[in-house]
Amino acid sequence: MADGALRQNVAARLWVRRIMRGMLTPEDSALRLALPKGRMQQGVVALLEEAGIGVRLSDRGYRPKVNLPNTTTKVLKPQNIIEMLHVGSRDVGFAGADWVRELDARLVELCDTGLDPVQLVAAAPKALLVDGALPKTKIVIASEYERLTRSWIAEEGLDATFLRSYGATEVFPPEDADCIVDNTATGSTLRENGLVIVSELLRSSTRLFANPRALDIPHKRAAIEGLVLVVESVLEARKRVMLELNVSAEALPSVINALPCMREPTISPLSGGAAFAVKSAVPRESLPTLIPKLKAEGGTDIVVSKLTQIVA
Repeated sequence: MADGALRQNVAARLWVRRIMRGMLTPEDSALRLALPKGRMQQGVVALLEEAGIGVRLSDRGYRPKVNLPNTTTKVLKPQNIIEMLHVGSRDVGFAGADWVRELDARLVELCDTGLDPVQLVAAAPKALLVDGALPKTKIVIASEYERLTRSWIAEEGLDATFLRSYGATEVFPPEDADCIVDNTATGSTLRENGLVIVSELLRSSTRLFANPRALDIPHKRAAIEGLVLVVESVLEARKRVMLELNVSAEALPSVINALPCMREPTISPLSGGAAFAVKSAVPRESLPTLIPKLKAEGGTDIVVSKLTQIVA
């Protein structure tokens, strides 16, 4: 069902026909990168720019320039990115995992950026619920996610009619639907519309996906692997900071033992040889307890600095 729905996309069919007629050879083309339109865009562009990939966007243009060799870029809605990746008109792109599941797209997940985390949930007015659950009587459930919603209805054994929505799904109850299936980041929009969560279907975030056939083309695979490497280097750097301190020779073993470093810390002798400078990339979240502990173990002149990229 989902595969058929994907192939009904006019642009996708056009692309497939062009390939079949020999008008375009994917193997000889540039790497085709898709960037998301809407709420995901800001986070993805910031991530790429931290990785050294400049993205020149314009207010009305949909083909931004990037400083990656032999790469073309297009801005698309996340759902369309998944469709284009599925049929092969895009090689790699950022989109939400929820729509990959909804469209049943055959893609390779390259990395999870952790950006835009959401839950796909079922929610309904509290007055409708029976002991905190949906009633066994016939109900109407509205959602943009038809495949996932119908699957959840079957799993729950509900007597429900599916109603497709096209955005602003939370306004349907109670007049136009009894329940909705929609994504939420904080649940605040649901609460403002008098809805409570009754079930969680899945969790999603912005992820980097590739068409599996693109990975079979050597020069595209190399370009995609390079992209993944620099993106993941930023994601790793966001979790850590560089911590530097001085320590006496006597206190060095206990300080080293306290450091949660990636592999081994960098240790350099200070002038005179009686003390050492220690440097290590440590988890950012460990700082509130780590700094007092290092100080107590004899560390001095502690300096914490921001990292931009880490390649292990």
